[in-house]
Amino acid sequence: MKTPTQTHAIDFDSAKLQRLGFGQPSLLPIRRPASIAQLRQQLGLHLQTSLEPERILGLFFREVQRLVPLDALHYRHEASDLRLEFGHRGHHSVSYTLSHEGEHLGELIFRRNQRLVEEELGQLESLLATLLYPMRNALLYRAATRSALRDPLTETGNRIAMDQTLQREIDMARRHLSPLSLLMLDIDHFKKINDTHGHAAGDNVLRAVAGAIKSQLRNVDMVFRFGGEEFLILLSNTGREAAAMVGERLRQAAQAQDYWADGTRIELTVSLGCSTLLAAETADSLLRRADNALYVAKREGRNRLAMAG
Repeated sequence: MKTPTQTHAIDFDSAKLQRLGFGQPSLLPIRRPASIAQLRQQLGLHLQTSLEPERILGLFFREVQRLVPLDALHYRHEASDLRLEFGHRGHHSVSYTLSHEGEHLGELIFRRNQRLVEEELGQLESLLATLLYPMRNALLYRAATRSALRDPLTETGNRIAMDQTLQREIDMARRHLSPLSLLMLDIDHFKKINDTHGHAAGDNVLRAVAGAIKSQLRNVDMVFRFGGEEFLILLSNTGREAAAMVGERLRQAAQAQDYWADGTRIELTVSLGCSTLLAAETADSLLRRADNALYVAKREGRNRLAMAG
């Protein structure tokens, strides 16, 4: 059976907010709202205390139900790759597109088993105004944080992100008694590409190799730019043999790519070193063993995978 859907677009600008009574934040004491005006004032204060989209929307979903009973709230913001769900799916839904001065702030879908009546829709639309600035700030903060942790050229994680993630994954592997493996990948003779074709061509090769790596991995695997032409691939819940298979797949995928510069095809290969977490091993040791294995792969002729002992 097709789900009945009511779709709306709502654009709150400053003038509309003022008409709704949001010119200045209210200092009323927090208590159970007796009216939509009080709930709106309380939300206006509470939602501004966090920069986490999940916390903001979770609080909004919980508090709005004091006035309008709901079964679920779904939120998505494609540009931030953000999807959040609260509650359980209902038979009826109403959706809103949030925007401010042309800036898209995401899409909200409210669900429940009974159809929302006009009075409830009006109450929801009034309360949605309280989400405008908190969500805008949260999305800006999320974008800034992600930017600070990404390599702008290859769109992989940078060294800061790698340091944070590696220790967390090691701790998680130990807690769940699950394997963890690293692949260190290096583009063979990359300096020759830069010297022959220029740094712009080298940048294009780096982007293409990063894309080839990401296309072969699971969603849970993570890629970081470790150095100039080196990438680190973190394989959670992956033992030694499985990591070797992934490494060989990456080697073949990188070599199969078409790389061109000034009408000339660039022949490219990569070398890889692989290490798997040992009992009581530190992050530095795990990295060092992967790097040593990579050195062995290069010493033995490049375009191959070597396993750490």
